[in-house]
Order: sequence, then C-alpha cells, then structure tokens
Amino acid sequence: MNALESTSTRPYLIRALYDWCTDNGLTPYVAVLVDDTVQVPREYVKNGEIVLNISFDATSSLKLGNDFIEFKARFAGSAREIMVPVNRVIAIYARENGQGMAFPVPVASAGDDVTRPSPLSSVAAAGGPVVDDAKVVQLVTPEPGQADSGPEGEPPRPPTGPRPALKRVK
Repeated sequence: MNALESTSTRPYLIRALYDWCTDNGLTPYVAVLVDDTVQVPREYVKNGEIVLNISFDATSSLKLGNDFIEFKARFAGSAREIMVPVNRVIAIYARENGQGMAFPVPVASAGDDVTRPSPLSSVAAAGGPVVDDAKVVQLVTPEPGQADSGPEGEPPRPPTGPRPALKRVK
C-alpha cells in the first residue's frame, strides 16, 4: 500500500486530540466548514463555519468515526442530531488554551459549488506553507515583533508575556 492508497490521518488526529483534551480536563472544540453534507443547526452557522463543543458534558452518543463525527446535543434547549463528515473538520482545539491542530480546508472539485475560504486558511496564506489535503497544518501564530522562526533549522521561540485568554461572548 502506498501513500495515495492509505486512509486519511485526519480522523486519527481528531481522536488523539480529543483524548488529550479530555485527559487534561480541557474542553474539545471542533471548527467545521459547513456545506450540504454537514448536518448542524443552520441558524448557528456564521461565515460558512460552525464551532462545536464535543466534550462529554455537551454531547450524548458521541462517535468519532473514520468518516463521520456523530452526536446529539442541545442548542437553545432543543435536542439536535449532529453529523459532520471528518473531511469538513478544519480544526480541533482546547477551549481553555487554544492548543490544537488546524487542517487544510477542503478543496472543491470542478463540479462542486465553490465554498468560501476559511479564516483559518488565511494562516497558510500569511506566510505558512501551501499544503494539499493529504497533509496536516498546525496553527501557530507568532508574537507581534517576533520573527516567525529562529535561525534556519531552529524551531520558533516560545512567546513571552501574559498567556492568551479566550473571552466567551453570549
């Protein structure tokens, strides 16, 4: 079996990061690029994307399969069945610290409707490498005034200053 015939690494990485979040007491969120194949409440979709809390407390009957992420969740008190094709997941991360992984945005084929580019895809456009759908991109943003990386071959320096924080907007 060669690389073109092997299965995608995306569902395995999603499960691994989900486990990492839950093992460390963090809340796993997935960002999803919505199209007709995604079954989510459309009233919560913004700019063609939706962010879903997939923690144990927020879902029931969660199945992180190789092809679909399926679960039941409540939106404004109403129970909904959610089904997301794994290839539409563009990121999985921890709500508390933002650590996680972003994936390449699915590319529409010639016969498909063209989808809007994701805000996460702008990370690659802003100096990140161009990747195809078979590769994974990790979302890393440098501190203002800090070089993207150290001398050639060295990893980027860790950011200094206060830790980033997420603000919940209701």
